[in-house]
This record gives sequence, C-alpha cells and structure tokens, in this order.
Amino acid sequence: MKKNILRFILMLLLIFTCYIIFGFSNQDGEKSSSISRKITEIITKNIKDIQNLNKNKKAIVLKKIEYIVRKIAHFTLYTLVGFLIMSLCYTYSLEQRKRLAISILCSSTYAISDEVHQSFIPGRSSQITDVFIDICGALTGILAIVVLIYIYKKYIKKVAIKK
Repeated sequence: MKKNILRFILMLLLIFTCYIIFGFSNQDGEKSSSISRKITEIITKNIKDIQNLNKNKKAIVLKKIEYIVRKIAHFTLYTLVGFLIMSLCYTYSLEQRKRLAISILCSSTYAISDEVHQSFIPGRSSQITDVFIDICGALTGILAIVVLIYIYKKYIKKVAIKK
C-alpha cells in the first residue's frame, strides 16, 4: 500500500514537471525571452558592476546572463525529471541496470521530444545543445537518487537496525 501511494505521488510530480516543461516550450519566442529577461533582471538588480555599465554594454552582459539562465533552467528541470523517474524505478523490483536504462531512455526521449516540439513554436528553434544539457541534467538527477539510496542503505538503515 505504501509503495502504491509513493508511486502515485512520484508519478504526479513527474507529470507536473513534464507539464511545466511543456508549458515553457509551448511559449512563443517573445514570451519565453521576456520571462528569461525578467529573471535575469532580478538576478542582476543589485550587482552594481552591471547596473553601472552604459546602456549598450549592459545589454550585451544581460543577454549573456540571460543565455546562462535559460541553460540552467533546462539543466535544473531535467535534473528533476531524472530524479523522479529514477525514484519511481526504485519503487519496483528491478535490477539497477534496468532502472538506469529506463531512467536514461525516458528522460532522453522526453528531452528530444521537447526540442522537436519547440521547433514548431513561432520564434523558437530546436537546439541539439539543449538536448545535451537536458540529458546531462537528467543524468545528474539519476545519479543523485542513486547516491542518496546508497547512503541510506549503507549508513542510515544500519543505524536504525542497531537501535
């Protein structure tokens, strides 16, 4: 019963995360850039070295930071995707290789389909570098859950048994 509840929660979180990714990818180029620009302005608002630049130099610097913000967003969202898929795989009795294969395959497939989706949105394009960043993010999430499970099994579980 507990596993079914956990599976349901993980699946809900995964669907919600994919829904958010789909929503961001479904925004036209202008809307997407506008959001990234706002986030960049919030991040740089209190950085005097940037705020004191002349208008042209400031625009160049903000554009570079905006690019980084967009790539971090890709990486972070797909880290969550990888983490959730691998967590879900841990709720089933699978060999570790199968868990890894399923997690990598599912997150990579979603990353590719997300970029294909973007290619149909006005003002957006499909970038192979974004697929690479997404997959690296997913691998980071997968690795994070593997490490957390290892730590749990190796240390925390043993301490609980000794008590």
